[in-house]
Amino acid sequence: MDRKRLLGDFLRARREAVSLEDAGLVRMGRRRTPGLRREEVAMLAGVSNDYYARLEQGRERRPSEQVLNALARALRLDDAATEHLYELAYPRPRPRPPCREEQVSRRLLHLLRMCDAAPAFILGRWMDVLATNRLADTLCQGLDHNDNFLRMCLLSPQARAFFVEWEAAATTKVAQLRAIAGADPEDPFLPLLVDELSDQSRDFVRMWARHDVLPRDVDRKHYCHPLVGELTFSYEMFTANSAPGQQLVVCQAEPGSASEDALGILARLRPAVTPP
Repeated sequence: MDRKRLLGDFLRARREAVSLEDAGLVRMGRRRTPGLRREEVAMLAGVSNDYYARLEQGRERRPSEQVLNALARALRLDDAATEHLYELAYPRPRPRPPCREEQVSRRLLHLLRMCDAAPAFILGRWMDVLATNRLADTLCQGLDHNDNFLRMCLLSPQARAFFVEWEAAATTKVAQLRAIAGADPEDPFLPLLVDELSDQSRDFVRMWARHDVLPRDVDRKHYCHPLVGELTFSYEMFTANSAPGQQLVVCQAEPGSASEDALGILARLRPAVTPP
């Protein structure tokens, strides 16, 4: 992950994802370039071709706020992608732990221990699973790489059966990692995770290259558990000011739904192996 090229790589990927029709331009003749050409983005944003080329090539990395707003409009970026664009252009120094292992927030751990009726776990800033309750252990039993959500989804052989909509689930997690990378491009540990996933998953390489961006907020997931069948959960995420980057994630089934009944069956089971 070349930090110096993050802004340019993002602009190129988003340019290639915008069609002529979406940009309000007329298609004339055959085109080899997917999406928009550089000069078309420059025209739509009101900047020179040379200046925009320097942005994509990483030779210009501090565009003005006016230019960023114009690029966001030209590339049809949503709020999350626009925030990501600003973070790439103006990265902020952020506190980070001195080592890869994170200390679990005591406040979040206390809340986790109070969650008996729903699967719950604590996620770290790199989507590491730092702590789980018993229901979460039972839910993810049998999945490899369950110490990290990205590794579990992309590298576990059982993941494609477990995630009912695997492509959507994996795409979402990769887009969330992209948002994390943009918020703190100087993080020393993120490149290690990106390199590991790139080496072991072609799907990750494909999804990472799209530069999609999604925040880590309320989410909805569909699982297929080998013992109780399909489960649909909404996710609620709680953060602690004392532990930047850490979140308590609680899975909730719709009251009266088949997923709630299946969750009751899971609650009566015990995981074969309790994670350390």
